[in-house]
Amino acid sequence: MRVSSKSTGLIAAAVSFISFGTSGAFVKPLLEAGWSPAAAVTVRALLAGLVLLPFVVFSLRGRWDLLWQARWPVLGMGVVGVAATQVLYFAAISRIPVATALLIEFLAPLLLVGFTWAVSRRTPAPVVLIGSVLAIGGLVLVIGPGAIQAVDPIGLVAAFGAAIACAVYFAIAGRPNNGLPPVALAGAGMLLAAPVLAVVGLTGLLPFTATFGDVPLFDGETATAWWVPLLVVAVIGTALAYATGITASGILGSRLGSFIALLEVVSASLFAWLLLGEGLTLLQLFGGVLIVGGIASVRAERPVEPAAPALAQT
Repeated sequence: MRVSSKSTGLIAAAVSFISFGTSGAFVKPLLEAGWSPAAAVTVRALLAGLVLLPFVVFSLRGRWDLLWQARWPVLGMGVVGVAATQVLYFAAISRIPVATALLIEFLAPLLLVGFTWAVSRRTPAPVVLIGSVLAIGGLVLVIGPGAIQAVDPIGLVAAFGAAIACAVYFAIAGRPNNGLPPVALAGAGMLLAAPVLAVVGLTGLLPFTATFGDVPLFDGETATAWWVPLLVVAVIGTALAYATGITASGILGSRLGSFIALLEVVSASLFAWLLLGEGLTLLQLFGGVLIVGGIASVRAERPVEPAAPALAQT
């Protein structure tokens, strides 16, 4: 049975948001052991880039000129889509609650809808507007209604910056990039992001600390070496997540891909419940249902068909 490209895109998107969702459950023990967020994400990006490097080499098959031809998308992916998103998010959570920062960052799909609206001057289809409302409403329920509160203005600016950078990530991933394979875009972006993140950390803009003892996993029931959760995050929560996410956005488009990515929050909540013993409420589950409903609504949009050319008069 032949699998359609749309189905391939949906499968890739599902693998991506599930993979991204594992990050929190494995990064949290590192943070509690003394790792700073900036240090963890820098090593995470570097290891993910190294993991993807053999796949980058294989996918290019000697066509290294593709990297140069797609230099601006690669630069945008590494500096903005990965590094800026992470730096601004961590700058935000240093001043405002994590839930608030997450809620603002995941407004990226709405930013894409608004940008398309402004550029095309065409009002989005009702199903897109309804889907946007459902998805953001569900996001509020999953993260927690307490995320909506008055907070530090600088933290808010940083969180909105993270949302814009996240939207840029989806925009770059959703466009053809001069024939550059998605895995090459992901791998090159990671290898470019790692030194940028390291410079930001080493300059003191964000705390940059790491410890190298054993860390507890699975609600403190198991102790393991520090590099085990870091490797899991690098391989599954970063390399696999970004490669499949970029592939999905390339097939489904940046808008649908960004809405499906909202399920990362649901996936992260489920992994936190299963692996860390954190509570999962019925309200959060209902929020997940609303997000799925929003995605279904956005996907139901029918493409605008060009007007038929007028028949020549004879």
